[in-house]
Amino acid sequence: MDGIININKPSGITSFDVIRKLRKILKIKKIGHTGTLDPLASGVLVVCTGKATRLVQDIEKLEKEYVATFKLGIATDTYDIEGKVIDSCENFNITTDMLKETLEKFRGDIKQVPPMYSAIKINGQKLYDLARRGEVIEREARDVSIYSLDLLEFDGVNAKISCKVSKGTYIRSLIFDIGIELKTFATMTSLVRTSVGREDIEKSFTLEDIESMTSENNFSFARTIENYFNYPHYEISGEKNKTLFLNGNTLVVKNLSDGFYKIYDEETCEFLGLANVVSERLKGYKYY
Repeated sequence: MDGIININKPSGITSFDVIRKLRKILKIKKIGHTGTLDPLASGVLVVCTGKATRLVQDIEKLEKEYVATFKLGIATDTYDIEGKVIDSCENFNITTDMLKETLEKFRGDIKQVPPMYSAIKINGQKLYDLARRGEVIEREARDVSIYSLDLLEFDGVNAKISCKVSKGTYIRSLIFDIGIELKTFATMTSLVRTSVGREDIEKSFTLEDIESMTSENNFSFARTIENYFNYPHYEISGEKNKTLFLNGNTLVVKNLSDGFYKIYDEETCEFLGLANVVSERLKGYKYY
């Protein structure tokens, strides 16, 4: 199976747990996800199978939307409610207007220091492995973009926000930084990823859905590579050009704009794969 699946990950399990369960259900080994969700988090986890795993990075870089809740007045080592409380502040008075004004400061392009409890590697070691050994090391701030950040609910202590962010943004870190800006602490209490690119949580499938559909030989939950990417069509003419393309060679194409295309056989209308065109040179892209 070469396809892309929009999974609705439940909270309480890891992203790799999802992959392991899918391997058992689908009876295939080549599966990869396009952006880790912590065990606490739920929501959209886009999964690629078969040859589509070559396209994981293309989907991983897409914008993501979240709904998160957090609690003011406490800080944990993981920046979320499942971590160990390392600091607290009982005396604070944050109004809705104060919180809204603070959120405005984080919209746009910002610098963000990733949490110690993350899968980022430094000198070949994952940060969360170091954190579990009690080590804390200097992390460089990274450029991320916060396209939208809105307050949904606030009672003076507990808040709910929605946000749309770039690849590499840690919502836990965003919330932690919001707490610091408010001169108190803030810890994430829940997180739901509501979309990845065009993939929406309303059109996602649970693991139970997939197991049930697979038992009935219904694989409509998996979108083909052809249907997933909304690229313009381009048809290759002649058996020679088709063979060259399928063998990974570059074709000269006149008057074709730079960008990505879905490639078809002109005679049979068969989908051949994806291609990238640069300066009137067309070459198969990752899958063909």
